[in-house]
Amino acid sequence: MEGFKHLIDGLTKPTILVTFTFIIFFFIFPPSDWFDKWHRRLRFNALWGKKALLIINVLLVAFFIFGLGDPDFRSIVLKPDNVPISGLIFLVFFFTWLSMNQAYKNDELVEAGKPVDEHYDAPNDKVLVWPDLVYVEFICLILFSAFMMVWSIGLAAPLEEPANPSESPNPSKAPWYFLGLQEMLVYFDPWMAGVVLPSLIIVGLMAIPYMDNNPEGSGYYSYKDRKLSIAMFMFGWLVLWVLLIVIGTFLRGPNWNFFGPFEYWDSHKLEALTNVNLSEFIYVKLLGTGLPGNILLREIWGLLIILGYFMILPPLLAKTWLKDMYLKMGVARYSVFIVLIITALTLPIKMYLRWMFNLKYIIAIPEYFFNF
Repeated sequence: MEGFKHLIDGLTKPTILVTFTFIIFFFIFPPSDWFDKWHRRLRFNALWGKKALLIINVLLVAFFIFGLGDPDFRSIVLKPDNVPISGLIFLVFFFTWLSMNQAYKNDELVEAGKPVDEHYDAPNDKVLVWPDLVYVEFICLILFSAFMMVWSIGLAAPLEEPANPSESPNPSKAPWYFLGLQEMLVYFDPWMAGVVLPSLIIVGLMAIPYMDNNPEGSGYYSYKDRKLSIAMFMFGWLVLWVLLIVIGTFLRGPNWNFFGPFEYWDSHKLEALTNVNLSEFIYVKLLGTGLPGNILLREIWGLLIILGYFMILPPLLAKTWLKDMYLKMGVARYSVFIVLIITALTLPIKMYLRWMFNLKYIIAIPEYFFNF
């Protein structure tokens, strides 16, 4: 069993976990016909069947039961703050499965020329607010109140002693719903991780209905008619948000170091890392000279990379790989779409640059509080 624990600790290293997630994600949520072909060839569409729901839930429950026998795993998972995140893993999987299952069923019904599950046939499908809806809501209210009462009795409230200015908790973590932002702060300055990226998340969610103007698949669950929109949304939500929350909750320990779920949280663990900026990498390490005194000359390489990424890459993609999408969406919608996508991709890019090269900032201008 110790070998299995070491295996899990190794597989959950963020470099391996995130890489595996990136590789497999678009085969599970195919954004195009090519990915959809491999999605079905690899039988990933079976994930949205009832048998897969049962098997994966059983495996998750078995894993948690097995893990609770380990004191390190138990101390992390049963911490009152972290119990809801354990439930979050099950709930996210279930509701993702539920929506995808319904979408795939509707796609099959449409192909067979039958009405979708959400089809409303008045007056036969009419449901009365009283008593049908109110009774169901009242029963849910009673059950949820009972559940919350049992929870409040069985688990101590995650309250701590009054703040002590002479002692900081280690690790010092934000509330769970901000752990994604706290993880972003490892790779970006506060203006980017705390303002720009969260704002773009909101703007991106609002923009999806306007960028995808396909009249088909409206009013009911459908994946076939919304491949790209759903895949992009799922990537942003599951990978760039939920996964970061799980990493911040279970895999970030003392001194904000990475720990496996079965690994002891040693506060004396030290990672010998020296983060460097791109300008230091080029002038000091590669050229063997000191940093130029002129800010523009010092950061010219980073500025060229960022300008090329945001100014040259979008039109280049519009003329090559995304040519069909550009013609279909038009200049305005394509511009909004590609800016949102490449800005979101700066997060995994910065993560890999940090992990592989210890690169801190591509542009570092602390004189004017601007770092990227």
